[in-house]
Amino acid sequence: MKVLVTGATGFIGSHLVEALVQRGAQVRCLVRNKRHLGWVKDLPVEFVVGNCQEKNSLKQGVKDVDQVFHLAGAITAVNEKTYFEVNALGTKNLVQACIENNTRLKKFIYLSSQAAAGPCRSGGKKKESDPCEPVSPYGKSKLLGEELALSHSHELPLLILRPCAVYGPRDKGFYALFKCLSKSIKPCLSDHDQHISVCYVQDLVRAILLAAETQTENGEIFFLSDGHDYRMGEIGDIFAQAMEISALQLRLPKQMLFGMAFFAECFARVTGKPSIMSRGKIEEMIQKNWLCDITKARALLGFEPRISLARGAELTVAWYKKENWL
Repeated sequence: MKVLVTGATGFIGSHLVEALVQRGAQVRCLVRNKRHLGWVKDLPVEFVVGNCQEKNSLKQGVKDVDQVFHLAGAITAVNEKTYFEVNALGTKNLVQACIENNTRLKKFIYLSSQAAAGPCRSGGKKKESDPCEPVSPYGKSKLLGEELALSHSHELPLLILRPCAVYGPRDKGFYALFKCLSKSIKPCLSDHDQHISVCYVQDLVRAILLAAETQTENGEIFFLSDGHDYRMGEIGDIFAQAMEISALQLRLPKQMLFGMAFFAECFARVTGKPSIMSRGKIEEMIQKNWLCDITKARALLGFEPRISLARGAELTVAWYKKENWL
């Protein structure tokens, strides 16, 4: 089996590449620069230079592969338009490159995000059949990427995965919370405790592999999580327990968070380096319900999460400490 992975040098992508190599797949990684290979630099894989924003650069990457795992995307950006150029137009370019240059493709998996669907406003857990209401530029760009890909589902064996908040070794998203906890501070919103779904990275990788080997209808969409409902404060407590520390709760008002995000965005424009904090990210943070329903993934993909939040936190903390991140 020959596969192409975009976003291979990133957090989730690098874990997926390792799993594919372990399974004996011939892995081709699409990279923008061979000098920056990150976690996959020493793996027995093929590196092909290409950029999803430039369709002509994708021809060599998509040729003669059986499966495409499209994980490349912009999570942070200095300008909002970058999200759409990378997450939406980039996905469209890759889909078209596959259609034009690979007639043998057996599966195209697009890793979208729960952010594309938006929060669950009716209570309970969001399902794939519910309307999409993204609240951030990132979420809107991922949804547009889905729509552009789905417009070609009659030409391409397409499947879309929407993971919730993912954590684990190499993650820089939840790492900010771990850093705060390491200083004995547990930040939270002042007026409510958010309910969210989370997923350990290795469980997500297993779900991606299941999606690759399972026959489904073209254009199917699946939410992915560990199947549990967590309060954000509860997650902080479990992470703190894994770090064997006691943290003081610090309640932050929305206005303060939006103000901090505004200044972070201004600083990003000056330096040209995107910040993990933005007003779009804060807009996601203040939503009360980010729960998703994985019944469909369980039924059609046979997906069953294995790693509890407590165990995942222990594994993540151990890795952070080993790499001197904490």
